[in-house]
Amino acid sequence: MMNEDLQAIEEARDLVKRAKSAQKKLSQFTQEQVDKIVEAMAKAGERSAGELARLAVNETGIGVYEHKVQKNVFSTRDVYEYIREIKTCGIINIDVDKMMVEISAPVGVIAGIVPVTNPTSTTLYKALISVKSRNVVIFSAHPKAIKCTMRAVEIMSDAAVSSGAPVDTLTCLSIPRIEGTQELMRSEGIDLILATGGIAMVRAAYSSGKPAIGVGPGNVPVFIERTADVEKAVECIVSSKTFDNGIICSSEQSIVVDRPLEDSVVKELEKRKAYFMTEDEIDRVSRTMIQSDGGMNPELVGKSAEFIARASGFNVPDDTTLLVARLAGVGRDYPLSCEKIAPVVAFYVEDGWVKGCERCIEILEYGGLGHTLVIHSKDADVIMEFGIKKPVFRVIVNGPGSQGAIGMGTGLPPAMTLGCGTWGGSAT
Repeated sequence: MMNEDLQAIEEARDLVKRAKSAQKKLSQFTQEQVDKIVEAMAKAGERSAGELARLAVNETGIGVYEHKVQKNVFSTRDVYEYIREIKTCGIINIDVDKMMVEISAPVGVIAGIVPVTNPTSTTLYKALISVKSRNVVIFSAHPKAIKCTMRAVEIMSDAAVSSGAPVDTLTCLSIPRIEGTQELMRSEGIDLILATGGIAMVRAAYSSGKPAIGVGPGNVPVFIERTADVEKAVECIVSSKTFDNGIICSSEQSIVVDRPLEDSVVKELEKRKAYFMTEDEIDRVSRTMIQSDGGMNPELVGKSAEFIARASGFNVPDDTTLLVARLAGVGRDYPLSCEKIAPVVAFYVEDGWVKGCERCIEILEYGGLGHTLVIHSKDADVIMEFGIKKPVFRVIVNGPGSQGAIGMGTGLPPAMTLGCGTWGGSAT
């Protein structure tokens, strides 16, 4: 009897073989056929938003049920509405003047790597955009999210096949072993890797020898400039950082406040149940949350502020929204200045937008280059300076980082994979 490592490798090889056959058939589908399939998938995914959210929370122990429902709906209904009219089959454009014809061709077989933080919403999203462009996907789930991921794949696959898609258009590795995932990514039958997960997994995707689109860490600073609407700014920050317990990579990690607003921002944060930690409590949370290699303790990912405080040896009120750490600097000597995938946020005060800008860049350089920045201001010139000077691909203005960067409530295209571009060592 084979051990699980070998079984996982064999399963990966078998799924690739079946996927190649399915993709060959799907590549011949018309736009009308594809659109019918994608519509059915989107509706099925949206109908199952609650079921999948409950499965994800129960299996992973991460995040907030109601917020996962919202993300699942967003990843189906909103994504579908955005891609619905896009042409992806055959001739998609004719330019008579330039005598050019654009013809769409599928990539082929995609390896979809799924994280533990957003397992179902990521799966729904990748399934929709892939099938819309006549690609098939083999998903690889995080070991702690295998059941909910497989259920999401099953729902989307059933809807696709019932609407005419080839069997094996959407499949998932059922044995969650790193050996199976590695075999999948290295397989000659894989044409592209969509990698969402930790840094190690994304790096493995980029070093696999295959074209890969990966996400990156988001050590996102938010600057509250002196002309900002403080009440709205703090409301956005708290709603963003508590959204699914802060596990979206574009959630605010550090609040940088223009000095004239310090008192009003502190008061507004406390009004919204944020808890400013003492130096001893900051030290306790730092030692509990941040590991010696600089990574975050996985047992605290997506946990509540109250849970993290208790795990660190002190108590806060049950309704605490955020744990706030006043810090004097950025880097290894200040562990909580890094990305924290939980409702914990650093707090800095700087005098003027220039100093604020410099602090934000310093934070981004400590693990967030290329990702996202948030600014709250009414000064159009300052906002534009931030947009010009910041080494990021998304600047959210007067809005929440978590929701805004993925396109929820903003004009950005809806996406559950946020890359960091060349600044962050990525291609997108």
